[in-house]
Amino acid sequence: MSAIQDRLEALGLTLPDAPAPAANYVPFVQVGPLLHVSGQISARDGALITGKLGADLDVEQGAEAAKCCALSLLAQARAACDGDLDRVQRLVKLVGFVNSTPEFDQQPAVINGASDLMVEVLGDAGRHARSAVSAASLPFGVAVEIEAIFQIR
Repeated sequence: MSAIQDRLEALGLTLPDAPAPAANYVPFVQVGPLLHVSGQISARDGALITGKLGADLDVEQGAEAAKCCALSLLAQARAACDGDLDRVQRLVKLVGFVNSTPEFDQQPAVINGASDLMVEVLGDAGRHARSAVSAASLPFGVAVEIEAIFQIR
């Protein structure tokens, strides 16, 4: 078993199956040692996590939605690495989109749900560059969408 898989289990976390693309794109593209993972939308156990931050959801609920996105990002990385998460050398960057009202200004706190999970799972290799931005809406009305760039072995 891999060290990353061991950490996931120690944290009581299970990766979902890597979600299939919902449109005309691929879930990931590898260019050299960089793995670019397409945006993963907030879902848990196959059910979408929908709503607008600042109207329907609070920061804590948004952070939980972001955590679910992070698990899907790791699932895509596992799929790209033929099941071997230990090929992930580091997380380079996250870009997080938060479905939020014009007045909502806590996008970074929401995306912390994903950032914190990545550091818990990957250790120092999970520390990354990041953007956290507001979106007027997201596909299917989801609360959060996050994309990632990993460096892999």
